[in-house]
Amino acid sequence: MAADVGLGSDQLQHSRRLEALGELAGGIAHDFNNLLAVIINYATFVGEDLDANAFANDPEKLRSMRDDVEQISLAAERAAHLTHQLLAFARREVVQPDVVDVNPVVTAVGQLLKRTLGEHIELRYELTPDLRPILIDIGQLEQILVNLAVNARDAMPHGGTLTIDTANVEIDEAGAAQHPELSPGPYVRLRVGDTGTGMPREVAERAFDPFYTTKPAGRGTGLGLATVYGILQQAGGLARIDSQVGVGTTFTALLPPTDRLPAHASRQADAAPTRDEATILLVEDETALREVTRRILLAGGYRVIAAEDGAAALAAAAELPEEIDLLLTDVIMPHMHGAELAAEIRRSRPSIGVVFMSGFAQPLLDSGGRLDEDVVLIEKPFSGSTLLARVGEVLDRQHGERGAPA
Repeated sequence: MAADVGLGSDQLQHSRRLEALGELAGGIAHDFNNLLAVIINYATFVGEDLDANAFANDPEKLRSMRDDVEQISLAAERAAHLTHQLLAFARREVVQPDVVDVNPVVTAVGQLLKRTLGEHIELRYELTPDLRPILIDIGQLEQILVNLAVNARDAMPHGGTLTIDTANVEIDEAGAAQHPELSPGPYVRLRVGDTGTGMPREVAERAFDPFYTTKPAGRGTGLGLATVYGILQQAGGLARIDSQVGVGTTFTALLPPTDRLPAHASRQADAAPTRDEATILLVEDETALREVTRRILLAGGYRVIAAEDGAAALAAAAELPEEIDLLLTDVIMPHMHGAELAAEIRRSRPSIGVVFMSGFAQPLLDSGGRLDEDVVLIEKPFSGSTLLARVGEVLDRQHGERGAPA
């Protein structure tokens, strides 16, 4: 019997379960990401020191230690990925949506997936020309496609066909009545279908539940489809599964189109940091993370003033007659969160650049879980190179604006 699972009568109970788990995920994410940032970057410091002395004293021992440090870094990165999955399914991950044409993303991800899928699986596309654009974080759209493709691969251990298709569709009054989350009107449909083993109804009904998996122990976290579900909910869309044992499974996503124009200014993630003795006011209440961030910035050539909270940052800024080029601040802090601090400092220093750091940036988000276009955020845990690139990007932009003719 085919299992046809959407977001109908069970939606309220399912949403309540997700909301409760979301509160838990959001509560631990801030502290957990702070710890991971410390682990990742101190492991990097040790690795750099080991590399600098790779052939001194006992080269074999140093190489062994370097391998150990690498394992620490890899474990921390895997933990960071898990945290992002938790926040995504709970609709609490920071997103910066843009106008996206789905078809090129599908083909680009498909090219990367071919090796992952294996030669025993045929990948087919059925893409509708002139597809309406949607508003979504492109990284999250890629994550949806990867998660669904990996699930489909696992359902076809002996080979089969994976089909990805797109279409412009219309939801009428009757269709919208079946799914309270949707209003009648135009939508973009994205479907990922396989010819695999399929799922019985009782499995399909729980497929979106976090931590639910039918895979052997150690083969999955049970967050793949839960993550997809959370992303689509956050983007204003709908998730649906149609499955039949022995025939295969089709996952359908419906997403609202957008009339917005795409942003032409591209972010330069790898921009070289601007040194020029720039002064950065660093605000972070976690002592270990404040120190590791200070060391990264000093190594990047910046002058750093470190403060443990908003009050200390305001006091430091008041004592400095010279210009502060950039405020680099945590978002979640006691007494005063980062956005309030930035607004207060901009009263006396309106040209200061601002970069927020957070692993759980709820105070910066609108009701849809999105960041305003002018907000610059670096997500924890971050590497030293990522931090310096983002800081350099903002300082370059600040320098350009100050140097522009009036």
